[in-house]
Amino acid sequence: MKLCVFDFDSTLMDGETIDFYAEAIGIKEEVAAITERAMNGALDFFESLQQRVSLLKGLEFKTVESISHQLPYMPGAAQTIAELKKAGYTVVCFSGGFRVATGYAKNILGYDADFSNVLHHKSGKLSGMVGGDMMFDFSKGDMIVRLQNILHVTRENTLVVGDGANDRSMFAHADTRIAFCAKEILKRDANIIIDTKDLTQILDKVL
Repeated sequence: MKLCVFDFDSTLMDGETIDFYAEAIGIKEEVAAITERAMNGALDFFESLQQRVSLLKGLEFKTVESISHQLPYMPGAAQTIAELKKAGYTVVCFSGGFRVATGYAKNILGYDADFSNVLHHKSGKLSGMVGGDMMFDFSKGDMIVRLQNILHVTRENTLVVGDGANDRSMFAHADTRIAFCAKEILKRDANIIIDTKDLTQILDKVL
């Protein structure tokens, strides 16, 4: 059994989901600045997530769904996942972003499961609150160990791909660690670095 875990935002998807939501209400620059600092490790991820989501309060959930269904996926994402699955990998997505995006993308890109966060909404609008599986700096590391135990996968047979500071915790539990168009803070923990927006480049490295 082999396990591959991808990050979603700026890895399987070309951009940051929350920045697209923020753009819809005219606050993209404010939210993107917080996102950038969090991905560089300059802010606590949990605090930055809560702060960013609070700024979305009042956004229509139907708008969130519409944006989530039109996100630009990274070149080569579906092909790469298909080839990894042919090679015997269980392919999973961990995202500090949102289930409304990762759950929809699952059926398009073909990964086996997604673990992410849920935007709370009432009366058709975002409440500014969020909960879920991936809210902390340690969340991805915690979840990958659980999956390794359930699936009986060793770290030697675990491949991880990410771009930001909150991916470091899962990098600690995999022997193959790919920093994809990543922040410098994550490149330091990687043993494969890809700086071109083409996920198929992973295949030559691992298959």
